[in-house]
Amino acid sequence: MKKAINNAKLESLFEKELVKELYQYGDLKYFTAGEMIMDYGKYIRSMPVILKGTVKVFRKDEQGKEILLYYLSDNESCSMAYGCCMSAKKSEVKAVAEEDGEMLAIPFVKLNDWLCQYNSWRDYIFNSFNERFLELLNSIDIMAFGNMHHRVRQYLIAKHDLNDRNSVLVSHHQIADDLASTRVVISRILKQMENEGEVILYRNEIKLNKLFFQRVHKPGSEQ
Repeated sequence: MKKAINNAKLESLFEKELVKELYQYGDLKYFTAGEMIMDYGKYIRSMPVILKGTVKVFRKDEQGKEILLYYLSDNESCSMAYGCCMSAKKSEVKAVAEEDGEMLAIPFVKLNDWLCQYNSWRDYIFNSFNERFLELLNSIDIMAFGNMHHRVRQYLIAKHDLNDRNSVLVSHHQIADDLASTRVVISRILKQMENEGEVILYRNEIKLNKLFFQRVHKPGSEQ
């Protein structure tokens, strides 16, 4: 028997009839922290809509070095997965669960039908493309024009915004992997931030202090 889904946010985003179809055709899946949801070079037959939890999306260069593109959280979807579904292309990104959660896997055969049938679905897809595009532009700006201090601060504030707490649970090694840097560089930057009073470092946890938020939001404050 198919498990009943109760998601008030989805029900506020979409028409009642579309919600029924989402629940009817969507495959409810659970994932655990570290689980691969999409992988490079694989065909994607369904588009994930994250109901709960956080997923990280990566891109890999020709040398095999990965960089974090963006996060997906509650009721968000990956526009790249949608594009691969519709064009029957292999995935050029990898998606990995950062924490336990659940998602609806929407079969590709319904994606185009709903674009024509439901205004709210069309708005959802277009907004998803726009949000991911803006996040990619921000990533490009940071890589091209921002130094690593700035990138680390932006990384930490993004994690803070996802979990809405001042203690970010992440290791130095994980930050280095996500930012395509090295653990030595990241540890040096975090230690400098701690010495200046921005953060307090614990094992696999970083507490963000008031000064951290002041420097993040103050124009021209990046080192």
